[in-house]
Amino acid sequence: MRASAPAKINLGLVVGPVRADGKHELLTVFQRVGLADRIDVAEADRLTVEGFAGDTIVRTALELLAERAGVAPRWRVRIEKRLPVAAGLGGGSSDAATALRLANTATQVDEDSLHELAARGGADVPFFLREGPQLGSGDGTTLEQVDLPQDFWIVLLVPSDVRKESTAAVYSAFDARGGADGWGERAAAFRAALAAVRRPRDLAALPANDLARSPLVDELRASGAFHADVSGAGPTVYGLFHHRADADRARKALRRRGRTWLTAPAWYG
Repeated sequence: MRASAPAKINLGLVVGPVRADGKHELLTVFQRVGLADRIDVAEADRLTVEGFAGDTIVRTALELLAERAGVAPRWRVRIEKRLPVAAGLGGGSSDAATALRLANTATQVDEDSLHELAARGGADVPFFLREGPQLGSGDGTTLEQVDLPQDFWIVLLVPSDVRKESTAAVYSAFDARGGADGWGERAAAFRAALAAVRRPRDLAALPANDLARSPLVDELRASGAFHADVSGAGPTVYGLFHHRADADRARKALRRRGRTWLTAPAWYG
């Protein structure tokens, strides 16, 4: 069995206070994009994960699946890694969700249980089990499909001169600066802006990422993006464009700043 494991970007990310479980309240729109790893899953004598030595999540996800199904974890997984690692694009989470989905064709764990297992792997893993853009709330694992325009182009840029901070460090810095202040009002404003989206350009009204900032966002806007922001905890920045030609020109102009890709929204893996 084989499937693609696409990246995601966060269209807006509003973060609130720490919950009783130690995680933060948040609101974000997860948008899948057409840049992906490739995942192969086959039956085997034991569980092995090949192709990406840095995997920390696929193996655990499949062990949880086997435990829930009451079977031995007997799969061979091969990851063909194309997505940048630790870049705010959800590559590891997408790999895990895709492996879960493929392996579950044999175990037949129900949808709710699969969502629960995915959530134990990370806040954005459950998103990759669903179709279309999703509003993530709570700790990010409560999902609601949203009707958003998908007719735009996306430039992704992973800057070459930025050191990736751990997600824990990013959230710690957010807490230290009192970032959760005004959570209720900011969350309400996010929902109001999202409800008003009708055309691609309306996405520009979504609030900026609470966790990370980058001067490259301004460069993308100067290059013609109608909306630009940091994805997740960074360091990837993205710009949304109405026309492919404009997006490609921006991508080429920004290649001196790091690795760039031209892509578009994707509906499913």
